[in-house]
Amino acid sequence: MALRAVGYGLPLAVLMAWVLARCRFPGRSVLNAVVHLPLVLPPVVTGWLLLILFGVRGPVGVLLYDWFGIRLVFTTAGAALACGVMVFPVMVRSVRLSLEAADPGLEQAARTLGAGRIDRFFNVTLPLASPGILVGAIVAYATALGEFGAVITFAANIPGQTQTLPLAIYAALQAPGGESRAAELSLVAFALALVGLLASEWASRRLNAVFGR
Repeated sequence: MALRAVGYGLPLAVLMAWVLARCRFPGRSVLNAVVHLPLVLPPVVTGWLLLILFGVRGPVGVLLYDWFGIRLVFTTAGAALACGVMVFPVMVRSVRLSLEAADPGLEQAARTLGAGRIDRFFNVTLPLASPGILVGAIVAYATALGEFGAVITFAANIPGQTQTLPLAIYAALQAPGGESRAAELSLVAFALALVGLLASEWASRRLNAVFGR
């Protein structure tokens, strides 16, 4: 679910970060606030909003179900969607900071040499943003592994389908004698989080050294 959340969300996060970093238009501040709402809203509220929008009777969910037979609520895909929404601002912020730290003169130079917008985006902008893209993806993946509130609200806690690592810890704590199982899973969560943070730090230093920052 974490891989799906990052894999599907990262391209959109890169595009959104580019819009926020490079474009000036009315309502930009409002769009930026909406993108970062999952960071400040209680995760349960985010899950409830997803349930309202993507439930089988929601405005988006009913269309997906009637037209394509797709049901997201209480499914693995729905859990991935909940994780993706929660980590989306993490990816956007990381990529945006990387873009804003890059020298805009490089893109302007490419433009004067005749490079089109798409050509500049793939050959200049994306390489410049690569540190933020990689770090954002790693941190978002580690964050998605620990998501609880939005997933249990939108996708429930179904073992083998929507049960994430924190949900498994919660379920173990609710069962008699499940403290040892919860402790084992907590150690796994701790190790994964630590590895993710160390990997993001290493990747950031490595790529910044490559690009001379």
